[in-house]
Amino acid sequence: MSKAENRFMQNITSLPAQIIPSVHKVVCWVIAFLVLVVAAGLYFTPWIQTAHGSGAVDSLDPVDRMQAISALVDGQIQTWHVREGMQVRAGDPIVTLIDVDAQRLEKLQSQLAATRLAHQANETAVANADSNLQRQQALQEQGLVSRKDVEAALIKVQELKAKAASSLADINQVSMVLSRQATMTKTAPVDGTILRLFNGGGSTFVKAGDVLAQFIPKNAERTVRVIISGLDAPLVKPGAKARLQFEGWPVFQFSGWPGTAIGTFGGVVTYVEPVADATGAFQVWIKPDETEMPWPEENIARLGSRVKAWILLEEVRLGYELWRQLNNFPPQKPPTQASSSAPGW
Repeated sequence: MSKAENRFMQNITSLPAQIIPSVHKVVCWVIAFLVLVVAAGLYFTPWIQTAHGSGAVDSLDPVDRMQAISALVDGQIQTWHVREGMQVRAGDPIVTLIDVDAQRLEKLQSQLAATRLAHQANETAVANADSNLQRQQALQEQGLVSRKDVEAALIKVQELKAKAASSLADINQVSMVLSRQATMTKTAPVDGTILRLFNGGGSTFVKAGDVLAQFIPKNAERTVRVIISGLDAPLVKPGAKARLQFEGWPVFQFSGWPGTAIGTFGGVVTYVEPVADATGAFQVWIKPDETEMPWPEENIARLGSRVKAWILLEEVRLGYELWRQLNNFPPQKPPTQASSSAPGW
């Protein structure tokens, strides 16, 4: 510093006289103390890592899923016995079809009677041919007929047996068609609810296999199917606990502190699909946790209702979790797979 600058600083008397107010000092110390407290709190506060996913209520058992009521044969709808939303019991009629040809049933019955008569005639012919074969064999032993005559009788028996088998196949075929035509009324397989009707009245022509209605079984064994990212999927294993939020049910959720959640329900991972979908995500199936409060009633958490899920993973420090989220790192691996080093900043 030059002499001129020294003289200039010596002439300034107001700067050393400045005094910092005590209030400002207290505020600075309070802010520093709060920063230290927050840092310590972030380091020591436990946090449960979660794999978040969303999905819907579904069922692993295909019998409990929504079922299609299909037409077995071609025909026209004669009568609807149900309406949308109607409760039905097992065996209750749903829809009755009629054939376009009103006399088809009578024609099939006549054809069945004719094939049965033809089969009886073939069976009688086979019996007569067997008797003739035995007679020819007895005469051959006496030397009255040649071997060629016996072989001809044997060939005749085989031909008649083939003809009888063919007529029996015709009887079975006509009986099958007649049975299908006679069962033109579709019935409910189990107790449930009619969800939707797709076809109209008697003027509607349907083909075999056409879906006529949709049916939802009653008291289905519900599970939850959620989709999680491929980043979290390797850490989700069957048996892992989960917290579920059902759409339409009030909830107050802290994902990292499941004990403070209000309105959520427990679940257990039962199956993780081994193949990703087109977006690289994985589907996880979650069943109810029998050790906790049961899920909402079926009229609230219905099949197809949307669900949010938090699958519980490892317990870490809150500071580590914030650092992980900022860097978009995957959750911590279980202790059996993780390194011996403790998580840090």
